[in-house]
Amino acid sequence: MQQKTLITGGAGFIGSHLAERLRSRGEEVVIIDDLSTGNETNIAHLLGNDCSLIKGRVSEVLTAQPELLDGVRHIYHLAASVGVQLVKDNPAATIQNNVHETGAVLEAAHHVNAVVLIASSSEVYGKSADIPLREDGDLIYGPPTGPRWSYALSKAFDEHLALSYHKQAQGSGGKSSGGAVVARLFNTIGPRQVGHYGMVVPRFVAAALSGKPLEVYGDGQQTRAFCDVRDVVGALVGLMENEHCHGEVFNVGSEEEVTIDELADRVIALSGSSSQKQHIAFDDAYEPGFEDPFRRRVPDTSKLRETIGFEREFGLNETLKELIA
Repeated sequence: MQQKTLITGGAGFIGSHLAERLRSRGEEVVIIDDLSTGNETNIAHLLGNDCSLIKGRVSEVLTAQPELLDGVRHIYHLAASVGVQLVKDNPAATIQNNVHETGAVLEAAHHVNAVVLIASSSEVYGKSADIPLREDGDLIYGPPTGPRWSYALSKAFDEHLALSYHKQAQGSGGKSSGGAVVARLFNTIGPRQVGHYGMVVPRFVAAALSGKPLEVYGDGQQTRAFCDVRDVVGALVGLMENEHCHGEVFNVGSEEEVTIDELADRVIALSGSSSQKQHIAFDDAYEPGFEDPFRRRVPDTSKLRETIGFEREFGLNETLKELIA
């Protein structure tokens, strides 16, 4: 029997790659996306072939068309407000969108005993300096006067909701077919990602190819670990399909740590660009008082490796070369 899967935010960067992966496995895929940050062109080649797109806000669609969940076993909840720029511009909408929509998905899934994968974020770690970041580590935040924390807190609340629903789904009489698993994503990159919302790699690639300066925020010595979207979606599918992962939180990403200065140098070198780096203070890039708490941000992925055998196939330079091409 053909498996039916729902992806919220499936027309977005990660969601569209996930939809491709699931369709290649023969699954029927239903996508809900309001196209606020996604793009229908990302999935146009999939539509009409056991893959459908319903345009709208997830909570409203599920209320108006509950039959969409008939036969759905797995729900990948990727719809969310994303990107530092978007969070800075409208923190209230970020909180409402992330928390309310996640609650609606979990509630709907609970009624049909579907398993939900919640796409969380490395941002939930906040100011933690316990590197590499582990799933069982403390989450440390600044004061509510800092708009940056609205995103981190909203995703952390999503995780609490998911784990609570998972516990409820299991009940006292043994496991049911429903539940939830949380994936904390670390700096996913690849084709279809855009730089409109502050994502650094597409910004750097676009600047290098047009001969413009690569704007490096701060001193450029902050580090990140970038992971190819194809490796990420493979991990998401692995987490969903392994019931031993359900009810747990997993870091998903790369342990290949690189400074933002070095990232800019790599993009310039790999593209053969004449561009130069231009350092810009965070206050000038975003707003006075904006805080970048992550001097280093690199995950411990041992739990992911030990549980589903995760291994990356694509190194950073390989992905950068593809994006440049």
